[in-house]
Amino acid sequence: MQEDTKCYLASGIMTDDTTANNSSRTAGLFFIRALLGLIFLMQGYGKVFIFGVGRVYQMFFAEFEKTFLPRWLITATAYYTSYIELIGGILLISGLFRSAVLYFLALDLLVVSFGHGLLEPIWDLSHVIPRALLLSALFFLPASWDKWRLDSLWRQNKN
Repeated sequence: MQEDTKCYLASGIMTDDTTANNSSRTAGLFFIRALLGLIFLMQGYGKVFIFGVGRVYQMFFAEFEKTFLPRWLITATAYYTSYIELIGGILLISGLFRSAVLYFLALDLLVVSFGHGLLEPIWDLSHVIPRALLLSALFFLPASWDKWRLDSLWRQNKN
């Protein structure tokens, strides 16, 4: 006896399990990527356009001058974290350069975590952990499931 493999998508369309699973995976991956991209985009937007990197330096990075870190590195880090969050967020949402962006954003989280830990060994992880979990999911889930991105569309048009 054959088991019924029909099911309903969230949209209410009846389909077989394989199509439903593929659609759900694609939608789920898009959600993770878009949400993480939006979080980074808004963080970077605030740093670059609302406060300005100079003010961000004074608010969050000037304290590091008391540590062993050279000022040029602290300044470079302020610019890196501000702009990679802005640009990386945009690229992540659109799905352009997915792999490279994931690595740049992972480096951003490592740098931020190191900095927070350097100033205060026991610090509030509530800003880093959600981003780290979403980013880890994007690293662990196959990129081939992430079909709703500009990279995938361009690849399809080339073939």
